[in-house]
Amino acid sequence: MWTLRAAIRNSRSFSFTPSPSTSYNYYYKQLLTHHINNQNLDQAHTLFNQIPSPHISLYTIILSAFAHNHRLPEALSLFRRIPIKDLVSWNSIIKGCFHCGDFVTARKLFDEMPHRNVVSWTTMVDGFLRLGRVEDAERLFFEMPCKDVAAWNAMIHGYCGNGRVDEALRLFREMPSPDVISWTSMISGLDQNGRSEEAMVLFGEMVGCGVVSPSVTSLVCGLAAAAKVSALRVGVQIHCCVFKMGYCHFDEFVSSSLVTFYACCKQMENAYEVFRETIQKNVVVCTALVTGYGLNDKHQEALEVFGEMMRMNTVPNESSFTSALNSCCGLEDLEKGKVIHAAAIKIGLETRVYVGSSLVVVYSKCGYISDAMSAFKRICEKSIVSWNSVIAGCAQHGYGRWALTFFSQMLRERVDPDEITLTGLLSACSHSGMLQKARCFFRYFSQRRSITLTIEHYTCMVDVLGRCGELEEAEALIMSMPMKADSKVWLALLSACRMHSNFNVAERAAKKIFEMEPGCSAAYVLLSNLYAFSSRWAEVARLRRAMKYNGVVKQPGSSWLTLKGLRHEFLSADRSHPLTEQIYQKLDWLVGKLNELGYVPDQQFALHDVEFEQKAEMLSYHSERLAIAFGLLSTVEGSTITVIKNLRVCGDCHNAIKLMAKVVDREIIVRDTSRFHHFKNGTCSCGDYW
Repeated sequence: MWTLRAAIRNSRSFSFTPSPSTSYNYYYKQLLTHHINNQNLDQAHTLFNQIPSPHISLYTIILSAFAHNHRLPEALSLFRRIPIKDLVSWNSIIKGCFHCGDFVTARKLFDEMPHRNVVSWTTMVDGFLRLGRVEDAERLFFEMPCKDVAAWNAMIHGYCGNGRVDEALRLFREMPSPDVISWTSMISGLDQNGRSEEAMVLFGEMVGCGVVSPSVTSLVCGLAAAAKVSALRVGVQIHCCVFKMGYCHFDEFVSSSLVTFYACCKQMENAYEVFRETIQKNVVVCTALVTGYGLNDKHQEALEVFGEMMRMNTVPNESSFTSALNSCCGLEDLEKGKVIHAAAIKIGLETRVYVGSSLVVVYSKCGYISDAMSAFKRICEKSIVSWNSVIAGCAQHGYGRWALTFFSQMLRERVDPDEITLTGLLSACSHSGMLQKARCFFRYFSQRRSITLTIEHYTCMVDVLGRCGELEEAEALIMSMPMKADSKVWLALLSACRMHSNFNVAERAAKKIFEMEPGCSAAYVLLSNLYAFSSRWAEVARLRRAMKYNGVVKQPGSSWLTLKGLRHEFLSADRSHPLTEQIYQKLDWLVGKLNELGYVPDQQFALHDVEFEQKAEMLSYHSERLAIAFGLLSTVEGSTITVIKNLRVCGDCHNAIKLMAKVVDREIIVRDTSRFHHFKNGTCSCGDYW
């Protein structure tokens, strides 16, 4: 007699007349399972058709495989060929119908069943719940002649999965003898529906009643709930429970949940201690630590752990790459991002939705929007996250037309926009001066029931109106908002007033801000700058005295660039850098070249009441100019220089950098708090919309 291994190896030409013994039925079962597991469903079907008088269990195996692969007609055809159908085959085909989304056929078959058991009823209830047909599931559940614990659990789990948590909780309380699965389903359901504190209370009740012992899954669910609300004390108690039950150091899901919990509670030392003591440091545990460091703005440590994963030959998954790329964004380190991108290509994850979307964000935030768009185009199955990432990236770089083009493509792909999409579109309209488009989007989205306008959307719309000079309309929009205005929306209006020198609206906006946030330094600075632009130095002095009296400190302007993993930061007129002498020499050389091109400093951006020569000198040594001079000294000739600034680029620097880019024949990218500016050949990508 052939061995099973030999039969599988030769199954393509395998043909013999079996005896009716049980052993041959076992061989057929193993052969069919082998083909199905290797995705050779057609070969499995061919083999099945060669079997004379197949056992009913073989019918069930092959029809379940067809249904699982969404080949329902073939599964139904096989089911009809079964001479004498048992309960297992009936239940299998009904489950297959639900898996393929055909609840009508499932219900028809259920009604045709000569006999039903509790599994049949539970399969129907679970199937309806998975398709979101809660009322149909409820009707069947309450018609069930006999309910076992699995039926109760299916209904509780389905209620939670469809957001009907109160019904689930009521049913859970009515359940005669809930088991650990019942408790875990309810704890997880509360947590996943935004009721994490109730989930923790229920977890404590489960442990306190002493009737059931927590499982690994219930412990993980309890830790997840504690992590969401940063409940350190409760989480530590669960950790003690984990330790007593002997799950520490061995179970990867418990270890990763503990790491995540401590990271969410800002306890990275404890998170690392859990990681260090875990025996099996697999991809799940390592990814939890990488993500935890990123959550706590410890991006350098996150990338070190990711690098250690690669050295240990622990193959990263999508979550690993996504977290590592997010840390590259946090560090604004494109070089490390490119290294991780290369690793993703080698492993074959570059085109996956989460990795691809993260690459879009990395490249766009580091100033390379064309590379971001290329990464987006390579994503195989684009999600709403992918579309939002590329739309927001185009908006931040001032490519408003591209953002609208991607939005049109998104609608053609039948992807429904969400609240984040609207934020990106309004931002794109703001940076490209498309007022009418912004009005259309705002009106269109406000009429969609699936989208709720937030204060962030109103802030964006106020920004669009304000930048386009429609200050009264912007103020009226704030006053008509359905929610209470916060300081951010008034700051957007105040910033626009500074651009258009509107003192009346500016003073009203500043008054509103000071009522909400008396120590808001941004409001003081914006109003002070507005007065300074108009040489109203008495008002400037009054505001500065008020700032000093109220203890308000203005954020110092700084600019930086990252080279070879090191961040070089500069303040205005900074002389702390080791290359200060060379930097100032380079800057003086640039000033001379600019003067030859007819550059004259714009004095209104020197916000102090001093002589012209002093104003010119103050403008010459702004932080972004020092950073650019350092970049010219430290990078290869012809390469792009990318500078990040913590405040907005001043108008005079904007004019000067356009000429600098022309003088040195390089592209200079400056990202300020508002957007990216691509300076090249004497022009800026913002079209001087600044």
